[in-house]
Amino acid sequence: MGKITGFLEIERHDRKYAPVEERVTNFKEFVIPLSEKETRDQAARCMNCGIPYCHGTGSVQPGTPGCPVNNQIPDFNDLVYQGNWEEASRTLHSTNNFPEFTGRICPAPCEASCTLNIDDNPVTIKTVECAIVDRAWDNGWLKPLVAAQKTGRKVAVVGSGPAGLACAQQLARVGHEVHVYEKNAKAGGLLRYGIPDFKMEKHIIDRRLEQMQAEGVIFHYGKPVGGDTTGAIDAAQLVRDHDAVALTGGAESPRDLPIPDRDLAGIHFAMDFLPQQNRRNGNETFDAPDILATGKNVVVIGGGDTGSDCIGTSFRQGARSVTQLEIMPAPPEHENKALTWPNWPLKMRTSSSQAEGARRDYAVLTQKFSGTDGKVTKLHCVRVDGRFQPIAGTEFALEADLVLLAMGFVHPVYEGLLKTLGLDLDQRGNVRANTQDFQTSLPKVFSAGDMRRGQSLVVWAIREGRLCARAIDQMLMGSTTLPL
Repeated sequence: MGKITGFLEIERHDRKYAPVEERVTNFKEFVIPLSEKETRDQAARCMNCGIPYCHGTGSVQPGTPGCPVNNQIPDFNDLVYQGNWEEASRTLHSTNNFPEFTGRICPAPCEASCTLNIDDNPVTIKTVECAIVDRAWDNGWLKPLVAAQKTGRKVAVVGSGPAGLACAQQLARVGHEVHVYEKNAKAGGLLRYGIPDFKMEKHIIDRRLEQMQAEGVIFHYGKPVGGDTTGAIDAAQLVRDHDAVALTGGAESPRDLPIPDRDLAGIHFAMDFLPQQNRRNGNETFDAPDILATGKNVVVIGGGDTGSDCIGTSFRQGARSVTQLEIMPAPPEHENKALTWPNWPLKMRTSSSQAEGARRDYAVLTQKFSGTDGKVTKLHCVRVDGRFQPIAGTEFALEADLVLLAMGFVHPVYEGLLKTLGLDLDQRGNVRANTQDFQTSLPKVFSAGDMRRGQSLVVWAIREGRLCARAIDQMLMGSTTLPL
């Protein structure tokens, strides 16, 4: 359990950031790791609680506390405290295929569920996790796990985000021939094209892909499935050619803002803006006109992580100013622990990007845009009450040369793959598949991740990808050794 009295003797101490004026000059990661001693001290604070909510519940339903991938957190904390880093890595990887991703970009619901969070001092679980996996890579402990025997079964995974990668790796490790089909030039999904490099540099993804290829996973890039775009693969033929198909694409249809003058130039979805910069950083080309914040007054509509990513990217491109608008009221500074713990609380949080100089405003509704010469110059806004109704007399305008819509995603893209296969959808417009066998309405076709559950976290995608792989293995072989 770490040190028995560690939580009494050692204060919480987490990773720091490089100074703002330094980090906004480039797109490199800026989190400063703790030293080995500091990390072991933080791991020593773990209490090995009688009921460790940080573990998670094993459920894939929303609203459950703790870690969605069920990390064995007290176990690896103790191993780090004891200095047994290699065993800590084995324990960490027993439930999580990609802790280097989650250790960087997960919001850490495990820390919200930590018993020490009752007084705002949870164990730095995310920091310990990242330290374990980075040390494992540095020491060469993460060798490819090649199946001793091949099953002769062939599985297609459509989409190479975290759900697809987790599914593919698990299936390859039990001996199936796994083919991953990705519409983009490189694998990773939103990890590569949505998450900015300053939160996770892309060589982090590339080294894991090398491991997966050594394990036998075959990647097919620039291969959209379904539809009539150039190079598209016939979806029905793909199903016929494989013993099972896992659909692990994202929820890529963005929520729009259909108000007057929405068609003015300079108003873009966040996911038209962010991938461009990631492609520039990765020396990829793209056909669309450049969307740049350089020298502009930028307004980001939407207060979530995607909005924060737009803020950090805008500052690094040299924006004149950045304002973030949120229709929800400002959350409380501190949650009521007696009511919320161990669940994820609603409280005021400031992301690293917001701390770089963004102005934030809450309970604001944008009613219309206006502009000159076909280009946006202003947003016309009003403040709203608790029912999101406009409050008379609170109208105001904001200057804007670039508006980025980051209001979330509503469901998967239907054109192409989903329409071609004619799959049933659930009430929210996602692909219908339950969490027992992950099978869709089409035989031997499965679905997991955001395409099935809707917009969610990377940890949920990894969890569903692993469970989907287990269900596929069970269907193909009649039994499975893959973990729940």
